[in-house]
Amino acid sequence: MGTNREKMINGEPYQPGDPELDADRRRAWREMARFNAHDPEDLDGMYAVIKGFVAEIGENSTFMQRLQIEYGYNTRIGANFFMNYDGIILDCGPVTIGDNVMMGPRVQLLTALHPIEDHDARIEGWETTAPIVIGDKVWFGGGVIVCPGVTIGNNTVVGAGSVVTRDLPDHVLAVGNPARVVRKI
Repeated sequence: MGTNREKMINGEPYQPGDPELDADRRRAWREMARFNAHDPEDLDGMYAVIKGFVAEIGENSTFMQRLQIEYGYNTRIGANFFMNYDGIILDCGPVTIGDNVMMGPRVQLLTALHPIEDHDARIEGWETTAPIVIGDKVWFGGGVIVCPGVTIGNNTVVGAGSVVTRDLPDHVLAVGNPARVVRKI
């Protein structure tokens, strides 16, 4: 059966209003407030907050402020990562980011799914999740949204404002809503 947290991480239907998950989100809110309150020049202090908060993070990784991460324990980030201003990681499902990844301002990584056809389940608050996996040497322009269940290959570039709704292979430039491969790189 499992707890709502276990169901959430495994992509099974769960109730996000569960007291355990509520406590986890409140802990995350506090950590994000602590991170966002740092002096912007205190990159070491901000890195220390993130290192103690997410499941894994590589060396030389930088997040600009106003960062929001929903839980933290479902996020794994490689080395030399950069996320510009106003990044959002809704990591109710696992988020895995490779090495040497760069993200422009207001990028959103979203793993939550809500029932589409069963409006009663949606109204009752049921959710599922699907993981996001981002390869090495990926670059997202500003405002990119990555939807649940998407894998993005190595050395791929996603243009500003794109909405990634399905997997992207290695070595491509993708743009648009929904994001489509426009050429190999």
